[in-house]
Amino acid sequence: MSSHQETLEFKSELRQVLNIITHSLYSHKEVFLRELISNASDAIDTVRFNSLSNEEMLEGNREWKIKLIPDTAAGTLTITDNGIGMSRETVVENLGTIARSGTKAFLESLKAAGSGERPELIGQFGVGFYSAFMVADRVTVLSRMAGDPTMGVRWESDGQGSFTVESVPKATRGTDIILHLKEDEKDFLEPWTLRRLVKQFSDFIEHPVVMDVEKENDKKEKEIVEETLNSRKALWLRSKADVTTEEYNAFYQQISGDFTEPAKVIHYTGEGTTEFKVLLFIPGHKPFDMQFGEPKYGPKLYIRRVLIMDHCEQLLPPYLRFVRGVVDSSDLPLNVSRELLQQNPLLERIQRNLVKSVLKALEEMKTSSPEAYSTFFKELGGVLKEGIATDHTNREQVADLMLYESINTESGKTTSLPEYVGAMPAEQKDIYYLTGENRALIEHAPTLEIFRSRGWDVILMTDPIDEFVLPSLHEYRGKHLKAADKGDLEGSDAIPEEEKKKFEGLFGYMKQTLPGIQEVRLSSRLKESASCLVSEEGALGANMERIMAKLGQAGKASERILELNGNHPVVQAVLALHAKAPDDPRCERVVRLLYEQAIIAEGSKLVDPQGFARRVNDLIARDLSDGTGAGM
Repeated sequence: MSSHQETLEFKSELRQVLNIITHSLYSHKEVFLRELISNASDAIDTVRFNSLSNEEMLEGNREWKIKLIPDTAAGTLTITDNGIGMSRETVVENLGTIARSGTKAFLESLKAAGSGERPELIGQFGVGFYSAFMVADRVTVLSRMAGDPTMGVRWESDGQGSFTVESVPKATRGTDIILHLKEDEKDFLEPWTLRRLVKQFSDFIEHPVVMDVEKENDKKEKEIVEETLNSRKALWLRSKADVTTEEYNAFYQQISGDFTEPAKVIHYTGEGTTEFKVLLFIPGHKPFDMQFGEPKYGPKLYIRRVLIMDHCEQLLPPYLRFVRGVVDSSDLPLNVSRELLQQNPLLERIQRNLVKSVLKALEEMKTSSPEAYSTFFKELGGVLKEGIATDHTNREQVADLMLYESINTESGKTTSLPEYVGAMPAEQKDIYYLTGENRALIEHAPTLEIFRSRGWDVILMTDPIDEFVLPSLHEYRGKHLKAADKGDLEGSDAIPEEEKKKFEGLFGYMKQTLPGIQEVRLSSRLKESASCLVSEEGALGANMERIMAKLGQAGKASERILELNGNHPVVQAVLALHAKAPDDPRCERVVRLLYEQAIIAEGSKLVDPQGFARRVNDLIARDLSDGTGAGM
């Protein structure tokens, strides 16, 4: 094999990343050790798993180990592992570029984040290796792929724009990362510093993190011994009573890349016909990787402490994809393939158990820590709502967790469906809601006037996903969910036939004059406003049509129902005018204005805003010129 040395250029975006990492993250530079140890642990997990089907990869070496080698004389710190290793090709691919799909988002986030937030971005975008350049002015990597004893590879760079790579002999599999520390970073050669950092960031790494230290033996003689720096006790295998809050927080930060504390910890042992250990975390805010596309989800799956999958999607449904953590099963076969794993009924039983536990934990959080839950829900409620449409078994339990504003809550405050139902007056049989873009736009909608007059509450749904999940929530606790702007209202007095007959001529004229109107009728909803638009029960509402249009899926607009308040002065005036002079051009102007103001009130856009402005201005001019304020 050729051992020629090549000099290659970093990808342009990686040069920007290196520059930002090197110059902007000094306040938390110690994270480099956590990242390099985590990478080493992943490499050992990989070779350990692959060896289940190909034992020759182990080359007779089963003593899993990550070793720190500080060399004061050379000014270097080496992190070495006996994991899967890398070939020349994978070294160039892995160390010459960066999370291809996430690079742009990573750069934008680094620029936007404050200095205190930047460290958490490191682990979340797979750029942990490059954090080495925060403390080193040169990094050398020696690696050899497991099962390929012919030749290793040497990679070296100063992080400035290029790197060299050459084939070199290497006796053992795995990777050595040699950091040539900057002059002002030599503290990272001190044994006590390394002990502290390993304890702080990597205490729960399953594999031993070791270092040679000088100690006195029984004969008071100094000798070099290999000291294990981490406890290695998998947190999920310990009793809940034996784990401190600080340990939970540290472990959560280690597996999530988040520097904040989790909002809720779920730690238990599943027993019965299936035995498994569970340690899950509910984040207090939207995980960073969920802000840029949809990341892989699902907890880490271990089988008897052997990592099988980093993200086991079969263990949690997509609507709980914000949950982080670990599941360790004793019953799954260690050599199960990923294909068979997907069809394993044991995983289905574990999933049902996990979903039940997560929903229970969220309910406890909602009850005992309402402020924390409200913060969580503002960022992740939209994801959780997907469960209403996708999890038929737990639909009502998921619905219990929803928070909404309503016409009876202050702006920014919320109510839940259980609270809404508990406050319903005896005469109210259904749950009412209104959808729209935001509270300010819909809380004064004309369609809500009847509810305010009755003292009935109406839920204000302003999250676009509400429109998509509502069809799945036909009823809640035996009560139907109904849109405030659709169909007929319960408890409304029937409008007398003689009253309807008075408006037949005007309504016929309006239907001929106005486009896209299915029907014009007298309203039982309106108390103060002159007009409003409603839809038939089951038809697409105006808000849903607007959402579909934004998604580029706008179809033919559905015909709407125009309701008029028969007692309103404007409606009475145009009724009289039409009866007296149906060809009077003022009839058309007023009829169009009644329709257009209804469109504006529901939050939709006018097709002809200039025409609307002319009609309004014409009425204003007439009102001012005759001095009577009559308007007609």
